[in-house]
Amino acid sequence: MQFEWFVARRYLRSPYRPAVLRLVTLFSVLGVSAGVATLVIALSMNTGFRETLQDRLLGVQAHISLTHPGSAIHDYDALAAKLSRIPGVRSVTPAGYQTVLMSFGGEALGVVAKGVEPAGEKRGDAALQRIVEGNAEFNPDADGIDALVVGKQLADDWRMGPGDYVTLTSPQGRLTPYGMIPRSRRFRVGGVFDSGFYDYDKNWCFITLSAAQALAGASDVVNVLEFRVEMPDHAGEIARQAEQLAGKDFLATTWMEQNLALFRALRLEKLVTAIFIGLITFVAGLNILVVLSMTVTDKARDIAVLMSMGTRREQIRQIFLWQGIAIGAAGTVIGLLVGFAFAFVAGHYHLIPLDPQIYAVSYVPFHPSALDGIWITAAALGISIAATILPARAAARLLPVEILRYE
Repeated sequence: MQFEWFVARRYLRSPYRPAVLRLVTLFSVLGVSAGVATLVIALSMNTGFRETLQDRLLGVQAHISLTHPGSAIHDYDALAAKLSRIPGVRSVTPAGYQTVLMSFGGEALGVVAKGVEPAGEKRGDAALQRIVEGNAEFNPDADGIDALVVGKQLADDWRMGPGDYVTLTSPQGRLTPYGMIPRSRRFRVGGVFDSGFYDYDKNWCFITLSAAQALAGASDVVNVLEFRVEMPDHAGEIARQAEQLAGKDFLATTWMEQNLALFRALRLEKLVTAIFIGLITFVAGLNILVVLSMTVTDKARDIAVLMSMGTRREQIRQIFLWQGIAIGAAGTVIGLLVGFAFAFVAGHYHLIPLDPQIYAVSYVPFHPSALDGIWITAAALGISIAATILPARAAARLLPVEILRYE
């Protein structure tokens, strides 16, 4: 065993140390543990929110949306077939969006009606893959009334389900001798989806593309082509290619651009969280400095004896460096175990509920990251080692003659 580590262990485990020194050492370990554990939990929560929101957004939102500002898209099937040949594109589907008034049982609510081609939409939109009641076949009933699919939150609030009938009223009215009259159509609720995203489950519904065109009084046109790509993180590159192939005046926006403010806020929150909670570990590092300074004072005679017996100053310095590293490492290991254990249990069992109307998810998601654990460990050990430098240098500068003169 290395001499310096052997002496450092004896100092840390000695039963003859003053009680106050043992207590401060314990507080130093607990301080590092608390800082590391809190940082692991906070960053796991931030990562969980970001990844959960991203996964749910990508489940119901297109990776790339291609529009023709100022006008609708004509001959969309041929254009979609052309753009689907871009490398990395999984599917290109036409869609029509419009805000309508939904009425049922004396209730009315403004919702977004998305007109889709059912066969293509089911392959890319996670909402239509998470049907909790009925189905997403969109087949008309015996009276020829088209079907629609609504969100679970809206269905629960209005106590409606498959087989009920609702009325959609479009602001795109028709001109009559009596003035502009809004277009209204009845729809049968064919299914209920649960996307896990409150805003979509409350304010969205799906109808067929032909029904959406009829409700808007439009011809065979759409207002957007939606792309699903193999790698969402590379959506920006594919969006630029789509704009070039589509021709002049087409505009492609990615899911990252559409949600830029949200993910920028989450990144800023993660940085601020790391800085402020990291101060806990910094304070614990000051405790290590206090412990070692007190140890140097308490063991001054031992240091003088060791130096008089031939121990070099570099070895004295390393003895106290090892003590600081041992305290920091013990606190870091305990903090990592506690932090990752709590994050795993809380994330797996959804221990902390949330109001989905405010946070878009119904529980606090924890996604611990190994990369976060690595840099937290490096930061904690770095602070611990930095805190040992001054006491270690002070110990190495002690003069044995001055200490042992009156012994």
